[in-house]
Amino acid sequence: MDADHWNERYAATGHFYGTEPNGFLAAMASLIPDGSVLCLAEGEGRNAVHLATLGHRVTAVDQSSVGLDKAQRLAATWGVTLETVVTDLATYPISPGRWAGIISIFAHLPSPLRRNLHAAVVHGLKPGGIFILEAYTPAQLAFNTGGPKDLVLLMQLDDLHTELAGLNLLVAREIERDVVEGPGHRGRAAIVQVVGRKPQK
Repeated sequence: MDADHWNERYAATGHFYGTEPNGFLAAMASLIPDGSVLCLAEGEGRNAVHLATLGHRVTAVDQSSVGLDKAQRLAATWGVTLETVVTDLATYPISPGRWAGIISIFAHLPSPLRRNLHAAVVHGLKPGGIFILEAYTPAQLAFNTGGPKDLVLLMQLDDLHTELAGLNLLVAREIERDVVEGPGHRGRAAIVQVVGRKPQK
């Protein structure tokens, strides 16, 4: 989906995925060391704002300028600041060794791009840094409660083990759970969840 699609979706009143953080991220955020956090495909900012309220310096990237404008407004209501970058993840440079945390919540990308991005994520984390991912699996197609309909955009744990080689996986599971996040995600869902830590040198 291109930027025009997401700009149109986020132009509607309210927040398509709500204003509360993703539940898995909220449960795992305490594992992220102090420092700078990068939120990938962050949309309207709910997860970035939550991390900023915890004291992190947060950079939120997304291809939708409309979504990131809403992220800035949401941050203002919480009295926190975000750096926002309108960019395509195909070309966004993740600086090596910079990030205490990198977040990927329902950031569904074509598999070749995803593999490249995840390799950059591994290199982008500082030693001890944390990567948190939640995404839909191919089994989500049977639920019709959110997420892409294209199989190439969905994720499986076996692939993520390979793509995230170099991280110690603290959480690595495929589960079903109820996802209630605004009108965009609502109901029983098939999910993959990963928390990875970059080894200390």
